[in-house]
Amino acid sequence: MTGAGATGELESVRVTRILRDDIVLGRRAPGSRLVERDIAAELNVSRLPVREAIKSLVGEGVVVARPRTWAVVREFTLRDIQDFAEVREAIETLIFVFAAERHDDAGIARMRDAYERELAAAMIDDTETARIAAGQFHEFAGNIAGNEMLSELISVFLTRLQWLFGQHDDLLAMAEEHRIILEAMEARDAEALRVLIPKHLASGRLAAELRLSAETAAR
Repeated sequence: MTGAGATGELESVRVTRILRDDIVLGRRAPGSRLVERDIAAELNVSRLPVREAIKSLVGEGVVVARPRTWAVVREFTLRDIQDFAEVREAIETLIFVFAAERHDDAGIARMRDAYERELAAAMIDDTETARIAAGQFHEFAGNIAGNEMLSELISVFLTRLQWLFGQHDDLLAMAEEHRIILEAMEARDAEALRVLIPKHLASGRLAAELRLSAETAAR
């Protein structure tokens, strides 16, 4: 078993979190190699927790393991984005509808806090903070939807969801969309959300497709 650090967090969990954030926020570019010894030296850990972290991220769909060579950060294709968007629309629409119908004051307060942090960061062009808060906005909706099966389903692609939001450059526009969604949730307006969520997700999909096309053209 991998040992725990000073905070009690397992080293493998900590390394996974760090690498996941690096990938989602674009610090490690698609196609870049994940070399165990280099990452171990960078994070001052042994190679074992790095190896375990890479395996976890392969399972989350953002790293590709290559036999007899280095694992690499996954390079998503347009088809990947399209396939993901189709599944995500169905699941997330249900999540937000259930969250609107079932939320309590504490749940809505968490979502409002995420939105307000996102907006504040967007206003000063703090890209990383805004994108992290945007991902949390969706994550918190899943938490208060009150459906264990949906929570399990979204956990399968949560990291890819966060990666998709990492492609969005118009931070203020995304925050504004979240404000409108939050107001519909507070009003428990499930019908409005059945319209708002697909539109919101479509804008994230378009941003990811545009970013991917630009990166492909630049190669």
